[in-house]
Amino acid sequence: MTVLKETEPSVFAACDEPGLTPPYVEADLLFLSDLLTDEEHRLYLKARDFLQRQVRPVAVDFWNRAEFPFELIPSLARQQLTGMNRRGPLLAGLIQMEFARADTSVSTFFGVHDELFTTAIQELGSEEQRRTILPDLLALRKIGAFALTEPLHGSDISREMETSATRSGDAWILNGHKRWIGNATFADFVLVWARDTADGQIKGFIVEKGTPGFRAEAINNKISVRIIQNANITLDNVRIPFSNWLPGTSTFQDANSLLLHSRVWVSWQAVGQQFAAFDVARAYAMQRKQFGKPIASFQLIQEQLARMVSNATMSLSLMIQLARLRGTGRLTMDHAALAKSSCTANMRKTVALGRSIVGGNGISTDFEMAKIFADAEAIYSYEGSYEINSLLVGRAVTGISAFA
Repeated sequence: MTVLKETEPSVFAACDEPGLTPPYVEADLLFLSDLLTDEEHRLYLKARDFLQRQVRPVAVDFWNRAEFPFELIPSLARQQLTGMNRRGPLLAGLIQMEFARADTSVSTFFGVHDELFTTAIQELGSEEQRRTILPDLLALRKIGAFALTEPLHGSDISREMETSATRSGDAWILNGHKRWIGNATFADFVLVWARDTADGQIKGFIVEKGTPGFRAEAINNKISVRIIQNANITLDNVRIPFSNWLPGTSTFQDANSLLLHSRVWVSWQAVGQQFAAFDVARAYAMQRKQFGKPIASFQLIQEQLARMVSNATMSLSLMIQLARLRGTGRLTMDHAALAKSSCTANMRKTVALGRSIVGGNGISTDFEMAKIFADAEAIYSYEGSYEINSLLVGRAVTGISAFA
């Protein structure tokens, strides 16, 4: 694989002209993608090409309008990227990275649907649920959402969850509120986590779109991942069939098994975000001229680009080792917490460098970097904040929990 080879000619005729998408480059300095088989590499390149050509060019416009590009779903479905983890954790991770490299919001939409909801049905659902729901989920004919966080509870959700589920004959009655639920405004199914009033344990329940008492309202005025439709959810005596309970969920540990893998997915996002920032910063620096020559020829710019690709490469190397651990069944929440905290810390530094290289134009979404810079803040916070994940690592290395 050629290092730093542009995949197509630069389309930045002049870097004062907004709205143009720069090329991406092969920035795999350690040839880590050589770990893929020929078939895996073919699938990886096919996915990357689709995401760069179909998703990235439209992302800024939809981000500015805070609208979801529903017209992308059919073409995304044709790529057959759902259930990718069954083809191997490294291939799945690299494709997750490329999703975020193209756009974080679309990456989040897909991850919530595939990594969280669809995986929950596959691993924790009943045979009937898998038979009736999975085919449409895998084909993206139906979309799922994952409702865990509440308005007053995020990091402490396992201890303090207030949403309740009460058995009533052959039904469940759900009451409570959820917040920051991606896809929830248009999802066909929402997996709601609630505390069973009978035994006090947290379990998962499928709520279908249009169920009386279920209301999802979009959260507006976000400065990050503006394409993804996050929602506040209200559950007011929502009655669902008893069979809508996921039988594989009996305690919060069952939800935690899903969060382990989603935390890894978000860490891959953090790597993709760094390569996105590098792509834009490098293309800009190659074309932007000051004092009669491209700013890429200046020592300070080259040092900043070197730091960006170094951060991204170190993060990628860590994630490849996590893929190995997942493939051999040795992956733990401590590993996932290490990845989430370290990759997102590197990501923050990398996108800040990229925004600096693009200068004043770096605060305008017309030059893409401002979107990348802002979207990094969501990755830094969701699926366990940096602080919470750092404390999980601290507990692992000391044997002492710093949680109250």
